[in-house]
Amino acid sequence: MRRGIAATALVAALALAATACGDGDDKTQNKSSGEISGTVTYWDTSNDAEKATYKKLAEDFTKKYPKVKVDYVNVPFGEALNKFKNAAGSGGSGAPDVLRAEVAWTQDLANIGYLAPLDDTPALDKQLDYLPQAMASTKFEGKTYGVPQVIDTMGLFYNKKMLDEAGVKPPTTLTELKAAAKKIKEKTGKTGLYLRGDDAYWFLPFLYGEGGDLLDVKAKRVTVDDESGVKAFAAARDLVESGAAVTDATDGWENMQNAIKNGDVAMTINGPWAIEDTLGGKAFKDRSNLGVVPIPAGSGGQGSPQGGHNLAVYAGSDNLDASYAFARYMSSAEVQAKTTEALSLLPTRASVYNKPEVASNANVKFFRDAVDKAVERPWIPEGNSLFQAILVEFPGVLTGKTSPEDAAEAVGKAYRKLLKDDWK
Repeated sequence: MRRGIAATALVAALALAATACGDGDDKTQNKSSGEISGTVTYWDTSNDAEKATYKKLAEDFTKKYPKVKVDYVNVPFGEALNKFKNAAGSGGSGAPDVLRAEVAWTQDLANIGYLAPLDDTPALDKQLDYLPQAMASTKFEGKTYGVPQVIDTMGLFYNKKMLDEAGVKPPTTLTELKAAAKKIKEKTGKTGLYLRGDDAYWFLPFLYGEGGDLLDVKAKRVTVDDESGVKAFAAARDLVESGAAVTDATDGWENMQNAIKNGDVAMTINGPWAIEDTLGGKAFKDRSNLGVVPIPAGSGGQGSPQGGHNLAVYAGSDNLDASYAFARYMSSAEVQAKTTEALSLLPTRASVYNKPEVASNANVKFFRDAVDKAVERPWIPEGNSLFQAILVEFPGVLTGKTSPEDAAEAVGKAYRKLLKDDWK
């Protein structure tokens, strides 16, 4: 998944030439030739460890539909949303037919009118097989604008050998984490945790762990600046100040991944999108050395955000019929099983978890259970923009430049400005 979920609000919009063309339909809707044809341009936002698998699977669509050409384009995750808006907003020139959209983008793009509603189209196949929380992220004003492709949440990745050497068990609370980090430092000279400071998504487990949330959508109330929000900022800051964690506010993804892959830190907070990349490090030549457990709980309990990706179809596509068929194919049980087997990503279809090659994956089993306990993010058009204000404040809190109180207050003010007058 994500090198930087909040970065999409900061990256300048750039044009990317990718032309969608052709016409036709599948056998359920065809009114002319009886088969779909033409070109489907697909923007894939998967990371470096994932993109080869997704490229092959996307291009394999032509085995089912030989008259369709798939134009696969891997677009950096942090740039994709702005690029898509720029292309769609300028008349559609260069916009893809199908976009792999982070779940928080779906309502944003649907609200603008850039996505095709998928109800009663071939894109949605066997809807009851999708996990309910995955389907929830596709809805906007009573219509469906995405096909769930993957679902995820976050956990604590840890180096089993390093923890064993220090004589500690995986921590279940932040208090235990600090104690474990102290022993790890004493026994190995290494740091306990690498905590990303350049991405607002990494703040959410602390907020949920203090019993808080960004918003109360039903009551239309901003809650991020409640006492729980202040405590969340303080809890994250305490890990850095105490020496239990190191952070970086510039290139957190690369530095975090290099640190755990090289054995320089014992633990990171991450999600299933990082499993294969992490296992590529020298510290995990023995793949069984990677452990994953729930993120240590704060004073209010344990909590992690629900994330994932949906396949969205551009409303201005010249080839909607082939685009619907492609979205259905890329979210099929067959394709999801292949991506899980290759990448340890979490399927959105319940049936896929029963397949032996999926059921035997310990990391997938952990994250599947964790998803059921994950906190759903606000499925509103402004959902993705909520990360911007946190991104501004989080690095300053971690480095001691901003107080938790001031940070929570600033984020709350930004939210009320973003969400207008009917929010309290």
